[in-house]
Amino acid sequence: MNPEDICCSEYRNLSRRQFINTSSRAALFLASAPSWLPKVAFATTPGIQRDVIISVYLRGGSDGLTMCVPYADPDYYAARPTLAIQPPGPDPGDAIDLDGFFGFPPAMASLVEAFQNGDLAIVHATGSVDPSRSHFDAQRYMEVGKPADPEVNSGWLARHLLTVPPMSDSPLRGISLSYGMQATLSGAPKSIPIPNLDAFGLTGNNSTMQSRKSWLDEAYAWADMALSAAANDTQRAIDLLEQINFANYQPAGGAVYPSNSFGVGMKSVAALLKADVGVEAVHLDLGGWDTHAAQGVLSGAMASLMQTLSSTLGAFHADMFATSNTNFIVVVVSEFGRVVAQNGSEGTDHGHGNCMMLLGGGVNGGTVYRDWPGLAMEQRFQERDLAITIDHRDILAEVVAKRLANPNLPVVFPDYVPTFRGVVEG
Repeated sequence: MNPEDICCSEYRNLSRRQFINTSSRAALFLASAPSWLPKVAFATTPGIQRDVIISVYLRGGSDGLTMCVPYADPDYYAARPTLAIQPPGPDPGDAIDLDGFFGFPPAMASLVEAFQNGDLAIVHATGSVDPSRSHFDAQRYMEVGKPADPEVNSGWLARHLLTVPPMSDSPLRGISLSYGMQATLSGAPKSIPIPNLDAFGLTGNNSTMQSRKSWLDEAYAWADMALSAAANDTQRAIDLLEQINFANYQPAGGAVYPSNSFGVGMKSVAALLKADVGVEAVHLDLGGWDTHAAQGVLSGAMASLMQTLSSTLGAFHADMFATSNTNFIVVVVSEFGRVVAQNGSEGTDHGHGNCMMLLGGGVNGGTVYRDWPGLAMEQRFQERDLAITIDHRDILAEVVAKRLANPNLPVVFPDYVPTFRGVVEG
């Protein structure tokens, strides 16, 4: 089945519109070291120790009730007679127990080891408190870090980078692995969109590339200071990334990344982080989660997406923990969850509450953090959705403060006072 057949018309139109808009913007940006990389050294800022943050957005509205199954809540099974994951048991299709109440579906099995090792945490009944069920609005509100405010245009992660000193003098602080800058990093300093790290740069033979670089240098020589500086940083970023042989990168720890775009992207992120080139933030998308029809249980659209997510993050965990000295944290979010009850098309519609995931050495993992509201009709948001009891900004703000060493939370998350939940160390 075509992935577009299971999602709503708004998301199909949104995806096409984003592709057209971001593709045009991208053109502005593109006019013992391992054998695959000659180590590049940058002067670091003394005393600054922060995690590199990898932001993963599950676009379309992922079904948190399937990704992290509340198998001990009987109302889950009453609401989903044919879409529910069965409780832990001997059958290979049963849930994998996490804590006596929640479990992973079999498709998420690749993340069990990280959870058991204390490197993966789940936060449930969380999300953006804005009630919008529009993909466009919900994504924007979550990415800018302030619901229902059209005046805020910069991303929360961009404001983080704007309010802390750079960790080094690298020309590249942030990367959005996309054709255009996603809203999470919109407005970030020394940050660029790159759809494919291995193919980034000025194409052609050596002579052609040098001619193009010379042309760019001359073209921006008489530009105003800000534009000239931005062009210089972009050119330095191109030069920097061209030194990394992403195609020949060999993962460590027996890690095997999927060959799809998300797997290749995260594999490139691992190479980038191990290269230690000064990147502080990376954003990736994994789309297709708008499962209005034929969602499936142990197979189908949802299971395939969860398999991609879990196998990729599981490989990244094994790879980075085997050889890297880089402290990192992966944060996984989606614009909203799905309705508690399945619909008549064997799918689920736009909902409210969802789950988040955090992966990294500084995560207080092995726990599903929640203030579980219950799934009975009277406990649901608007009598249909999983209620939100933990604002997603509580989790992001704790990451920013404790793992990214940024005390400027009123700027990163305007007009919000977060409550820390103890999800990370620091």
